[in-house]
Amino acid sequence: LEPDVVVRRQEALAAARLRMQEELNAQAEKYKEKQRQLEEERRRQKIAMWESMQEGKSYKGNLKVNQQEVESGASASAVPKSKPNKKPLRGGGYNPLSGEGGGTCSWRPGRRGPSAGG
Repeated sequence: LEPDVVVRRQEALAAARLRMQEELNAQAEKYKEKQRQLEEERRRQKIAMWESMQEGKSYKGNLKVNQQEVESGASASAVPKSKPNKKPLRGGGYNPLSGEGGGTCSWRPGRRGPSAGG
């Protein structure tokens, strides 16, 4: 191995590490800013809830409306999935307390009296 090749490789590795660290720092800064914005929004909602409660209005209804607005804004591109028609797991006549319609298992009471030992 030639020394200049090793030095160039180490410099390239150091440069790549520095680049990756800068990208990571940028992502961390974006995340912190997003968390700060979410915290500010929560604080605003609490203040609005407190003010409406002081006025004697229902604050839960306002909270639900605010959450729906946030969810609709966040998932504007998401399409709600419709559930397929599901058939019931058992027939309508199933009653676990009667002995009919069940599987192979049937409950029987234990033996009466003290345990036979001795």
